[in-house]
Amino acid sequence: MPYPAAFRQQMIELVQLGKSANELAQEFGCYAKTIKKWVTQASTTPAHTALSTTSLSTAEREELSRLRRQVRQLQMERDILAKATAWFAAKGEKMFTPSSSF
Repeated sequence: MPYPAAFRQQMIELVQLGKSANELAQEFGCYAKTIKKWVTQASTTPAHTALSTTSLSTAEREELSRLRRQVRQLQMERDILAKATAWFAAKGEKMFTPSSSF
C-alpha cells in the first residue's frame, strides 16, 4: 500500500533536518531504502525544492532539531529512572520484609 503524500513529505523534511533514513525507518516502521528513494526523487523535482524552503524557516528548523534532541534526552532519562525504580522496588522487597516480632 502506498504511503500518503504528507507522510512522504514529512520523512523528506526530517532527513533534510539531519535525521538518518535508518532512524526514521526504525521509528516509523518503513524501509530506509524507501525513504532514501523519496529524498532522491524530491531533490530532483524542482517543485519540491521551492516547497521545502518555504515550509519551515531556518529558525523553525533549528528549534525543531533542538526540541527533538531534548525529547530524546528526556526519554533516556525517563528510561533510566524507570529501571532504577524497578531495581529499588525489587531490592526493597528483599530488605524490608515484615517480621513477626512486632
